[in-house]
Amino acid sequence: MRAAGFRVTPARRAIAAALLGVGRPLSPAEVLALARRERPGLGRATVYRTLALLVQLGLVVPRPAPGGIRYSLVSKGMHRLVCRSCGVELLLTECPAGSLAGELARRYGFQVDGHLLEFYGLCPDCQRS
Repeated sequence: MRAAGFRVTPARRAIAAALLGVGRPLSPAEVLALARRERPGLGRATVYRTLALLVQLGLVVPRPAPGGIRYSLVSKGMHRLVCRSCGVELLLTECPAGSLAGELARRYGFQVDGHLLEFYGLCPDCQRS
């Protein structure tokens, strides 16, 4: 945030810490609850504004999930299978998009420095239900 010219306030620090500390996508309400442990007076509007700023800066990505949008930190080469029903996520250890990124870079002259790859569907448990 600081490198982009934004102040790193205690509230913003608490929100970032909430996202860093859990290691899974969080709803705004979950971010608020976790960040309030560090900043008890933190308001809902501050969480939404900070999440929007973090998305704008490319540090956080909003992701559709059952019950609404969840936010997670951006990391290079995030690969997941996500259940639309229960929200379970399976992380893929291999990168099925590596050659595609190289091909897109070559074809369009675009410098690719990261990507997200998510497949949505139903997990085995939800398929049985």
